[in-house]
Amino acid sequence: MPTPTAQYAARVEAVMRLAPVIPVLVIEDVAHAVPIAEALVAGGLPALEVTLRTPCALEVITAMKSVPGAVVGAGTVLNPTDLAKAIDAGAEFLVSPGLTAPLGDAALKADVPLLPGTANATDVMLAMDMGFERLKFFPAMAAGGPPALKAISAPLAGARFCPTGGVTPANAPEWLALDCVVCVGGSWMVPKGTPDVAAIEAAAREAATLGA
Repeated sequence: MPTPTAQYAARVEAVMRLAPVIPVLVIEDVAHAVPIAEALVAGGLPALEVTLRTPCALEVITAMKSVPGAVVGAGTVLNPTDLAKAIDAGAEFLVSPGLTAPLGDAALKADVPLLPGTANATDVMLAMDMGFERLKFFPAMAAGGPPALKAISAPLAGARFCPTGGVTPANAPEWLALDCVVCVGGSWMVPKGTPDVAAIEAAAREAATLGA
């Protein structure tokens, strides 16, 4: 398996540092892709994670790529096949709920930033053994919330995290206050249904100030 270089880690962290919140998007209608992306970017959230949970997700990635300022990634990437399809659709970064050797190997060979999921100290240690130190903490609240991540990260000083799963505007500041947290992932900015672009942009603007 290839070993991640310092440059690779820097590219992953660069995506994480685009804004304090990465919107986690479940888009069911490709016609909603561009308006949602435009509203989020206008609100100050350029990194967009499109989860591969809907039939149109790959089309959504391609459509959102047309929005100036948008850095579009794929979430729920489970295996090398998902990874290849996401890259073909134009994904600039990848997010997974976990990490397997085949997935990690495929991401490094493709040279596309991967944020693999971890939920406990063993997960983090295995990821670090594979060379990944920029990680998703998922499911963040179910895995113990900020106190759990603070405890886990103490002896694993090289790891930095994007907690996702149960993160809200109310608890995001607590997550972002942790030294090991670079950003958080959340879905609250974009409710299901026909997008209210004004409301999405307003929510994005509020999210972009979290942790400041």
